[in-house]
Amino acid sequence: MPDALRSFVELRRDSIVWIAGLISLALLVYMALVFGRFLLYWAGSRHAFRHNSAAEPGDPSAFQWHLMVPCRDEEAVIAQTLAGLRAVAPAAHLWVIDDDSEDATRELVLAAAAHDDRIHLVQRRRPHARIGKGAALNAAYREISDRLPAGTDRSRVVLGVVDADGQLDHGTLEQVCNDRALGRPDTGAVQIGVRMRNADDELPLPGRGRLANAFARALVRMQDVEFQANNAGMQMLRRRTGSVGLGGNGQFVRLTALDTLTAEEGRAGRPWPERALLEDYESGLDLRLAGWRLTHVTEAAVSQEALVSYRRFLTQRTRWAQGNMQCLRYTGRVLRSPHYRPAGKAEVLYTFLQPVVCVLLVVLTPVSIAITTAGLVLFPEETAEFQLRFGPWMVLAFVLATLPMLFWGFAYRRLVHPGRSRLTGLLWGVLVWLYAYHLFAVAARAAVRVLLGRNGWAKTRRNAEKVALGAPTALES
Repeated sequence: MPDALRSFVELRRDSIVWIAGLISLALLVYMALVFGRFLLYWAGSRHAFRHNSAAEPGDPSAFQWHLMVPCRDEEAVIAQTLAGLRAVAPAAHLWVIDDDSEDATRELVLAAAAHDDRIHLVQRRRPHARIGKGAALNAAYREISDRLPAGTDRSRVVLGVVDADGQLDHGTLEQVCNDRALGRPDTGAVQIGVRMRNADDELPLPGRGRLANAFARALVRMQDVEFQANNAGMQMLRRRTGSVGLGGNGQFVRLTALDTLTAEEGRAGRPWPERALLEDYESGLDLRLAGWRLTHVTEAAVSQEALVSYRRFLTQRTRWAQGNMQCLRYTGRVLRSPHYRPAGKAEVLYTFLQPVVCVLLVVLTPVSIAITTAGLVLFPEETAEFQLRFGPWMVLAFVLATLPMLFWGFAYRRLVHPGRSRLTGLLWGVLVWLYAYHLFAVAARAAVRVLLGRNGWAKTRRNAEKVALGAPTALES
């Protein structure tokens, strides 16, 4: 150390030690609060998950069903999706929204419609196409509204959203209209569960090596655990707090609820937010703020394809994190709303702030390490004393934050694969803990995109699609 710096440090020793200690203590307190916040939310989700009870199915013939399938270059999956939806909902109208596809999507839909007069094509062209999923759904909403016969009871008309690779469970419509869901006239929307249908694929990357396939299998499994265990528990907690969130796949909305949103100033014919990265979740916020009840149904699910490419996975989750950040603009309205109970407001704020908390931890962690390292060099005795006093508490908080993730591994095993061993459940729990760290990476990437003003929306490519060398992927627009 240079003599001048050594003299300065010795002269200001007490002040520097006090300031460094204060900053370190503040960081420790912040991290402890973050872990405590997480543990409280997990405890509520776990209790709701363990005490869930099934509902009796309703009568789908009491409603008119319109299932909307937004599409952009979906020739790989659209024919199979339409066949699956028709098998599950034989009387439903199927509306395929072609968002100016450049492949054979349109031709495949028209071929199916030639043999089924309840299959309809909603054709969109640029520059009005490819601006977001919300805009595509709004186009279908307008067309469905225009085609309904005069005198139709719009409270008995239900619009469902199914992704182009989505497959509904048999009996889904019966559960969506049960007495706890759309069977209640105050229910505006229902979200069903989501599962990954390729979760048991032993060779997700044909032609690749063992290591690549092992990683892809783990990634797919973790997405299935996330949706069938973690997210399911979260939605059951939200059902109690009155803050259920809608997803882009498997949401069902009463037409009169959507009509309520279009009555607002500047939203004629546009119930879904346009150019929003999380139009699904934002539409749920809008419905709840308008006074409609939202609920989650656990007795039915929609299956979709889990991503096997980590790059595509990160771009998808970055879009979700950035969309979550966009939802912060709802904070004031939610806090002032009479339709949210205090518990619901707290849950919504937890969701809003999740990526922000992750970004702060990404920033503060290296700051904490730098302060500790500098302290060990400049003031080894004082720094060691501080670490011995407060370090064990941070280790304890870290351990407590990892244990809940193990529970979801065991819960998933019990719910989805009861024939597998408890050791497998433990392994899944450990992988869930490691998998959760992707939240920090995608939150940081989303924050950078926000700072750069990059808000473009693009669909996530399917596993079956080949990515040309150098071709842009989702969120690179």
